[in-house]
Amino acid sequence: MIRYYYLLLLLLSGFGATAQQSAILDAYVQEGLQNNLALKQEGFEITKSMEIIQQARALFYPKIAFNPTYSLAAGGRRLEFPVGDLLNPVYSTLNQLTKTSNFPQIDNVNQLLAPNNFHDTKFTVQYAIYNPEIQYNYLIQKTLLSAQEAKKRVVENELRYNIEGAYYQYMQTLEGLKIYANAQKTLRELVRLNQKLVANNVITKDAVFGAEYEVSKLEQQITVTEKNREIAKAYFNFLLNKDLSVPIQVDSTLTKSATNVGDLTSLAQNAISNRQELKQIDQSILASQTAVTLNEKAAKRPSLFIGGNTGFQGFGYTFSGQAYLVAQIGLQWDLFKGYERKSKVQQSKIQTEQLRTKKLEVEKQIELQTTQAFYELQASRESLKSLADGVIKAEQYFKVVDSRYRNGNVLLIEYVRAQNELLNAQLQQSLAQFDVMIKQSLLDKVVAVK
Repeated sequence: MIRYYYLLLLLLSGFGATAQQSAILDAYVQEGLQNNLALKQEGFEITKSMEIIQQARALFYPKIAFNPTYSLAAGGRRLEFPVGDLLNPVYSTLNQLTKTSNFPQIDNVNQLLAPNNFHDTKFTVQYAIYNPEIQYNYLIQKTLLSAQEAKKRVVENELRYNIEGAYYQYMQTLEGLKIYANAQKTLRELVRLNQKLVANNVITKDAVFGAEYEVSKLEQQITVTEKNREIAKAYFNFLLNKDLSVPIQVDSTLTKSATNVGDLTSLAQNAISNRQELKQIDQSILASQTAVTLNEKAAKRPSLFIGGNTGFQGFGYTFSGQAYLVAQIGLQWDLFKGYERKSKVQQSKIQTEQLRTKKLEVEKQIELQTTQAFYELQASRESLKSLADGVIKAEQYFKVVDSRYRNGNVLLIEYVRAQNELLNAQLQQSLAQFDVMIKQSLLDKVVAVK
């Protein structure tokens, strides 16, 4: 019996999920999809990608900046020009000839090259009329957002599978406790029966000790199963981002439901059509192809922009007579950059082929996963049928042995063996019932039916 019990624990540790219909379980799944911390992190990644798209879209709009500067200078190079010495004698002669003062005396030029007490207070405007890097970078970011959304749906599918698996792991421990409780009741009745038989001198007292030992073994197994129940409950609540001790509502009707899986060919086709991993790769391929176009267009076509400056410029913040306006139109064309563009185009093409190869590999993996899940489900269903028949026979066998033991025709060791076989048969049947649902859930996960 102990050997079968450890087999139970081993299988419990690898529980996945089930796709059986249940309003209770569906509500838990939806709660997990809303509250799970890992899924929230994926949501943050999508939000970050959306902000990156906003940043790429902003490059389509004009850029307006306010750039005031004020300069103080002392020393350094000077511009010296004796313009006064050259022109003042001429101006004096002209004033004498015209008998006027129309030609004033001027000073020589002696000016610092670094402007002192000088300001340039301006608004700068720049707008890209045509720039392939801006256009295709925006398209790439939108494609990467779609890939990120597909990744989130992959996480949702995995999370749904894990939540259902944790739910059934918890239910399996409850079923195990029920089976152990029935066995415990039977063994305690055996202890009382043996005590009566000893009192009537029908059997010796060692039979009582043997029955009590079987009860103690069973109680130890119950203790371990109760521990596993609490661990399963804590893990389930962890996935839902809830307090680990919150009680779990049980839907006992789930083991009675069944699903028609269809044929293997249709399942494989549906899996390839539905799996978000392939959609994520498709979006990555599209982004890589767009990067090829970006670098090809950027290498062959120039970028064109217009802009201008307007504001005030001069010595001292007077603003009087200091206004100015400058309009610009510009073109940038990288004629040669050491074959950088050509290398980037080749790099993007290699990445595209790499992703296409990865997609083929993933398709083959999905087809293999579907085949394995399909046949494992079929085998589990057949096994459940055999085990159900085995439980019926084990119950009949135990009833016969119990009756014979009460009449003194069977030894205690044979009674205990019959009781252990019944217990093991019930545990295996319970395990098989959940195993069928797990295999069904695994198939649904592979096909991505939700």
